[in-house]
Amino acid sequence: MSAPGLNRRLVLETPERVPDGAGGFAEAWVALGELWAQMKPGTGVERAGEFVTLASVPWKITVRAAPQGSPRRPRAEQRFREGARLFRILAVAEADPGGHYLTCFAREEVAA
Repeated sequence: MSAPGLNRRLVLETPERVPDGAGGFAEAWVALGELWAQMKPGTGVERAGEFVTLASVPWKITVRAAPQGSPRRPRAEQRFREGARLFRILAVAEADPGGHYLTCFAREEVAA
């Protein structure tokens, strides 16, 4: 495997529960750091809802690997941000036998 072209800077974010001031909790997203990535889109789909149309595109996002337990290692339920675009991470797997890169299977959803 040749080295991927890591030419997109993404912010890795993780969900965090924060008090909502009314005795409950809300979900907030906390930035963990920036990672350089290679992004490859899959085939998109569009679903019509009652009040909104949701377009969804799967992505394969390749980043440099980080050790297990490192905050710089992406995991499912986190997300990447690129400006206003959000990519929810569904699964993460090693991209090469040497474990130098990770492939993050993600989904970008856009309300139209």
